[in-house]
Amino acid sequence: MQHCCKIKYPFCICNKVAIILAIGIMRNTKSVRIILNTFDHSHGALSRVELYDRLHREMNKTTVYRILQRLEDHGRLHSFMGRDGRKWYAKCSDKSSQHHQHLHPHFQCKKCGKIECLQFEIEIPVLPHHKIDAAEFLLFGQCEDCYS
Repeated sequence: MQHCCKIKYPFCICNKVAIILAIGIMRNTKSVRIILNTFDHSHGALSRVELYDRLHREMNKTTVYRILQRLEDHGRLHSFMGRDGRKWYAKCSDKSSQHHQHLHPHFQCKKCGKIECLQFEIEIPVLPHHKIDAAEFLLFGQCEDCYS
């Protein structure tokens, strides 16, 4: 292991950084709080583009994308592909990142574009000699507001 410091004790700064990365600690920075708050006040999923459009005065695009990836890695958000090919993010209802799977469908309104998580699970079939890591299920139609 290469050390950034000249002292090679068991607890040099290099080892502390490695430990933090290994256990997945995520700092609760102002930018993280702003993004999570935006999801708390959103009525559905948000794309990276939409989120950046809302927050461009508070942080740059790279920061938004980096935090979204970190929040997904830590199980706070999940992502899926929308009808338009864009990646969409939604806040996870389950706060634990262990055994965190998102096997629920999403709904995208063809009229207004709103995307929402549906509150039921889809049973994924077991395929012999296959390992399924992820599944996406997107329903299209008109949302409650546009249908009525």
